[in-house]
Amino acid sequence: MVTLNKVLIVDDSKLIHQMYRLVLMKYKNCALVDAMNGLEALDILSRENGFDLILLDINMPVMNGVQLMEKLKKDNLYRHIPIVVISTEGKEEDTIRAMKLGAWGYIVKPFKSEALYDLVEKVIAKKPAGLAWATAARA
Repeated sequence: MVTLNKVLIVDDSKLIHQMYRLVLMKYKNCALVDAMNGLEALDILSRENGFDLILLDINMPVMNGVQLMEKLKKDNLYRHIPIVVISTEGKEEDTIRAMKLGAWGYIVKPFKSEALYDLVEKVIAKKPAGLAWATAARA
């Protein structure tokens, strides 16, 4: 099992947040931070640091997942945080678009909890040794 310290969950469904918490409880002492849309996620990222992973929905109000990925990709402070997209959008072009925007993985809802756990393990295992993602403080 890889080490996972802090995850940002970005989804407009409280039920999905609870499900992710159940899947990620295998990672002892992992802090899970909730955002209900992309704008809220940006606010959290500007105030907190040290995120190992972002679990991101595409279809959300205010700012959707694609818009958030576009902003994160342009920001050197956040562009290296691995993003796993978990969405109801299951077309091949949706997956390709998300990957081009920097997603490290893509899962279509509904999904099995084992699939999410396995993908998180694979994504975090790819983290290069010594690379700190989003640990610098905003000036």
